[in-house]
Amino acid sequence: MEDKIIEGLAYALPALVTGGVAYLILSRFIDYDNNEKKFNALIEKKRESLPVKLQAYERMLLFCERINPSKLILRVNPIGEDANSYLHLLISNIEQEFEHNLVQQIYVTDTTWKAVVASKLAILKKLREITENSKDAKELRDNILIDYSQIESPTETAIAIIKSEVKKLI
Repeated sequence: MEDKIIEGLAYALPALVTGGVAYLILSRFIDYDNNEKKFNALIEKKRESLPVKLQAYERMLLFCERINPSKLILRVNPIGEDANSYLHLLISNIEQEFEHNLVQQIYVTDTTWKAVVASKLAILKKLREITENSKDAKELRDNILIDYSQIESPTETAIAIIKSEVKKLI
């Protein structure tokens, strides 16, 4: 009887070891295959989203260029002589540009978005300050040009951040 038990174990033990090794090999192969599929899906997702992200960064850069006061006053002419009316026209232009590009925050980093918003707010604040010292729209335009020829526009900082973020993407 003992001989039959030992003989049975002699057959069963190698079969159990072989089955265990086969199970381990198969489970590792399946795990590897699943990880490879996940990795390939991630690569494909990044490949598909990269053009959208780059386009968002392009639009943020264009926004910064369009709200740069030196360029803005060349594009937006005063309607009348009143400095405050011209200021409101400039502000509405900036706000309209901003609203047009608002959705791009989904695709850019928080750092980039904060830099763009900060540059917009700094420009609005500076335009209001310059308007206080201007008698009419022509003087306001001149003062804006003089002021921004002496200091760096906040948009330049935002543009530098945008460019560094794009370099990281590419």
